[in-house]
Amino acid sequence: MVQKTGKVISVNISENTGEKKRNIGFCRVIKDFGLDGDAHAGCMLRQVSLLAVESIDKIRLKGLDVWPGDFAENITTQGIDLLSLPVGAKLAIGSGVVLEISQIGKECDEPCAIYYQAGDCVMPREGIFARVIEGGSISVGDDVTVLSEP
Repeated sequence: MVQKTGKVISVNISENTGEKKRNIGFCRVIKDFGLDGDAHAGCMLRQVSLLAVESIDKIRLKGLDVWPGDFAENITTQGIDLLSLPVGAKLAIGSGVVLEISQIGKECDEPCAIYYQAGDCVMPREGIFARVIEGGSISVGDDVTVLSEP
């Protein structure tokens, strides 16, 4: 059975694109924009990025010293099967936040700084991206729940 609920274990932002993000613990999420203060906010299809800690753990098992935020994801989750979600699925997170999955994975033109820093980048394979349908706030420990699938 596909896991449809999970938890937020890290809320991450960065001032510049192409770099690791830092866990800030709590963030305001702005409708049609993204996480307040994040360099990737405002992008049409990829306003928010999500990556499961289970994906990060796969890279750690290869001997790399990587942690939540190291792959430039905004929200690191635990316990929810992100890769099973189709484009168009909606997630509820935290206080009023609703995200709609807009893209699964991404193509990289060339290895980014994260690839060089971590030795591998799992985001192109296992990261998902979303648009902000409803704003609110998210915090470490908040529930992540699948609201609907197309």
